[in-house]
Amino acid sequence: MKILVVDAQGGGIGRQLVAALKTALPDAEITAVGTNSMATGAMRKEGADHAATGENAVIVGARSADLIVGPIGIVIADSLYGEITPAMAAAIGQSRAKRVLLPVSHCDNIIAGVTEGSVASLLQDAVKKICALCEDPASGGCR
Repeated sequence: MKILVVDAQGGGIGRQLVAALKTALPDAEITAVGTNSMATGAMRKEGADHAATGENAVIVGARSADLIVGPIGIVIADSLYGEITPAMAAAIGQSRAKRVLLPVSHCDNIIAGVTEGSVASLLQDAVKKICALCEDPASGGCR
C-alpha cells in the first residue's frame, strides 16, 4: 500500500500520522509531502520512506498513491493559510486514491456535524480506518 501523507505549516499532524502509520503498518510505503520544508522535515524525522516538498510533489505523489492522508484542508484550495494551492487540492481530489481526511476545523473551514475532539483522538481514528482499508482485499491490501 502506497500512502501519501500531506501536511502544511509545521507538519505536526503529518508527523504524528507518519509515526502512527509506521508503527501500525510497517510494510506500507509512506511518502510524506509538505507544502514547505519545515513540514516535510518533521514528517521525514518520523520515518517516512520518501519525502518531498511543494506543489509538484503533491501532484506527482497523488498520481501513484493508493491512499492519501492529511487534514481536511488539503482538499480545499487556498486553505491552511494559503499553503494549499488550487492545483494541490485538485490533484488530491481527482486522485484515484482513497482519502482519509482529519476533520480539523482551522483556517475558516468549519466542519459541521463533527464533535470537537483532540488531535490525538482524530489520529487514532484515522489510523484505525487506514488499517481497516489495508485489511480489505477490495482495497488492494497492504503490500
